[in-house]
Amino acid sequence: MQRWWHRRPLLVRQAWPGVQPPVDRRALFELAASDEVESRLVVRSGEGVASEASWRLARGPLPRKSLPALKQGGWTVLVQGLNLHVPAAAEMLNRFRFVPQARLDDLMISWAAEGGGVGPHFDSYDVFLIQVAGKRRWRIGRNPDARLMPDMPVKIIENFEFEEEWVLEPGDMLYLPPGWAHDGDAVDGECMTCSAGFRSPHRTELVRESLLRLADAVEDPRDEGPRPVVYRDPKQAATPTPGRIPGELQAFAAEGLLKALSEPGALDRALGEYLSEPKSLVHFEIGEPLPEGCGVALDARSCMLYDDRHVFLNGESWRAAGKDAAMLRRLADARCLSAAEVAKASAALREQLDLWVEDGWLQPVMQSAMQPVVQADHEPGKRRGRRT
Repeated sequence: MQRWWHRRPLLVRQAWPGVQPPVDRRALFELAASDEVESRLVVRSGEGVASEASWRLARGPLPRKSLPALKQGGWTVLVQGLNLHVPAAAEMLNRFRFVPQARLDDLMISWAAEGGGVGPHFDSYDVFLIQVAGKRRWRIGRNPDARLMPDMPVKIIENFEFEEEWVLEPGDMLYLPPGWAHDGDAVDGECMTCSAGFRSPHRTELVRESLLRLADAVEDPRDEGPRPVVYRDPKQAATPTPGRIPGELQAFAAEGLLKALSEPGALDRALGEYLSEPKSLVHFEIGEPLPEGCGVALDARSCMLYDDRHVFLNGESWRAAGKDAAMLRRLADARCLSAAEVAKASAALREQLDLWVEDGWLQPVMQSAMQPVVQADHEPGKRRGRRT
């Protein structure tokens, strides 16, 4: 983090010795065919440089019959959020939790037939590219004057120029800071690459989403009474310009907005709720109450964060202090609590843990090994979030 993060690319040979793909090709194609999984198919036609080829993009779900033949080269299938569906992928992504969880996005996997890739492009976020099967050739460059090819379904750099080139084999890893152009294609047969990506939200995105959540939380007890706070203008004179908004009305609205923004922790709470919000395709299976003598672990689909005053889980927030806050922060950092730790929880915290287990946000785990007591096999249920 001190030498490379956000600064320059880094190639690490055998960063992950003996790495195994979190899924095989067949399982990957089955995931790509599901309407609960975000997937893409990218097909390249034509030889030579990427700017002279034609590209086709299809978004999932991708039934197997919609995919090209295995012997056909130049195509790739990408599955986003593999960590949400495959425990081995979640474990792989956990290796990168030396970066704050609020910045960590997901683990994507790409399977490519020989010559397959998505073309030269750049990302606005950091990425770790881990070769898990086969070989992929990577070419990278700064390309400060990059131009995108017009009328293309994928963002292909038209004037791509690379400065370095490597062939990665299973266990090799390449880190790229934001903005570095790169082009990877499978060589010597098919290959699989996992990429750990990070969130880089625009400032306007953070402001917009935080203000929306702040607005939803605005409450004035006086508005619920028999005499709510409404705009009054007893000194309003007759006006020859009725189209003009009265300055007093603008000041009345501004006062309410400033009051909402000045509430201690309000903006922090809204931001934390946004950053912990699950992705749109995520759903949770309704669980059973937490058995006695068990620990808990966050479901792979759950995102838990905290600040000095709050704990955030899956888009909701709770105020926390004292020993309960310390325990919840350990849960957010380690993503699990042992049975001994759960036994020390206060009655209020234990009740909250029970609710989260029932909602499917937490999974009960055996004391001897931090593994789920049972694998959920329920029909998808409606999420039952609770705020306390």
